[in-house]
Amino acid sequence: MYMKKKMKPESLMMSYGYNPEWSEGAVKCPIFQTSTFVFKTAEEGKAFFEIAYGHREKKPREQLGLIYSRLNNPDLEVLENRLTLWDEAEECAVFESGLAAITTALLEFLSPGDLLLHTSPVYGGTDHFIKHVLTKFGIHSISFNASHSEKDILQIIEESGMKDRLGMIYVETPANPTNALFDLDMCARIAKRYSTKERKVCTAVDNTYMGPLWQHPLKHGADLVLYSATKYIGGHSDVIAGACLGSAQNIKRIRTLRTFLGNMAGPWTGWLLMRSLETLKPRMELQASNAMQVAKYLSKHPKVEKVYYLGLIKEKDPQYRIYKKQFLSPGAMVSFDVKGGEKKAFKFLNNLQLIKLAVSLGSTESLAEHPATMTHVDVAPEERKAMSITGKLIRLSVGVENYEDLILDIEEALKKC
Repeated sequence: MYMKKKMKPESLMMSYGYNPEWSEGAVKCPIFQTSTFVFKTAEEGKAFFEIAYGHREKKPREQLGLIYSRLNNPDLEVLENRLTLWDEAEECAVFESGLAAITTALLEFLSPGDLLLHTSPVYGGTDHFIKHVLTKFGIHSISFNASHSEKDILQIIEESGMKDRLGMIYVETPANPTNALFDLDMCARIAKRYSTKERKVCTAVDNTYMGPLWQHPLKHGADLVLYSATKYIGGHSDVIAGACLGSAQNIKRIRTLRTFLGNMAGPWTGWLLMRSLETLKPRMELQASNAMQVAKYLSKHPKVEKVYYLGLIKEKDPQYRIYKKQFLSPGAMVSFDVKGGEKKAFKFLNNLQLIKLAVSLGSTESLAEHPATMTHVDVAPEERKAMSITGKLIRLSVGVENYEDLILDIEEALKKC
C-alpha cells in the first residue's frame, strides 16, 4: 500500500525510468554504446521518423522508439527522466556541456533582431556568447544587476527602444561569482508584461550554483532551467555535461535544435551522470554544511575584507527577502575579498595545500580560483569592477572533506598573505 505514496527524488534516483527486465536483469542500466538501433519492420522505422522529425504527433500510448544515438539513447532517456524529478519538470534534454545547453536555448528562443535581457554578472562563457556570438546573428542584449528594482528594469527595457522585440529574460542566480540574488517571480512578471498572443517572452534560469536541490526556478515562473551538469549533478570532476528542463512543448523545441546541432550527450556521459545522481543529495548536503563553517570562519578573519555567502545575508539586506523566498539552502559556494588586492589573493591561492587551485565547482573536492583573471577574464574590466569582480576576489567551491581540515588549510594560506 505504501508504494502508492509519492516517493522523494533521492529514493527514485536508484531505479526511476529503468526496468531490469529490459537488460537481462541488470540492476543498473547498462551503457548502450551504439550509434544506431535496429527497427523490427520498415513500417516501424517510418513511424519513428515521422514523430522524431515532427511530421505528426504521437498517437495515444504511442512511444518514440530508438532510432540513432544523436536522436535518442536509453542511457540519455533514463537520465533525462530522473533529472525531471527534482525540479518537477515535464521534460529534460541533456547535452555534452553546460554551455551547449545554454547556447542551444538562446539560439532556439531568440531570432535576428530580438532583444535579450540578462542579469549581470553571468558565467564568463555565457557572457562571451551573448556579447561576441549572438551579435553576429543580429541579436541585441542589455543587462541589469541585483541593485535594480522592478521599476528600474522596466525603465531599462523601455529606454532600449526595443521593448517590442524582447525575446528572453536570462537569469543566473545566485550570480557567479558574487552570489548576487535575483527575484525570479519578478522576472516572470516582466516577461509576462511584454508577452503577446503572438510572441511569448521566455524566462531562462541558469541554476548551476544551486543544483537541483536548493532552488526550483520552474516554481517561480521560469520557462527553462539550465544546468552545467558537470558541477553538482556530475559531482566528481570526471565528466562534462549540461541539461535543460521545462515544459514538454519547450523541451521539444530544444531537442529538435539539439538533433541538428549534434550537441547531445553520449551514452558514457549519461551513465556517469546516472551514477552520480544516486549520491547527489548527501553530497550536496555535506558540502553546504561545510561551506557554512568555512564562511563563518572567513567572516571573522582580519585579513578578509568581505564574504559573499547566502548564509551571511543580514535580515535588513534587500537580498534577504529573495533568499528566504527562493532558496532551500545557502549552498556551497563562498567568495571573499582578501585585503591587499591581487598580489595577496595570488599568495593565498599559491599556498593552499588541501584545496586545489582550479576552475569548476560543485564536485567532491574543494576548489579555489581567481575569477577576475580566470573564469571572468573575458568580461570588460569596467564591467568586472562594477560587478565587484576585482583582483582581491577569490571563489571557493566547498567539497566533502572534513571542514576542520579545510579551515586549517585556509588559515595556513592566509598566514602567508
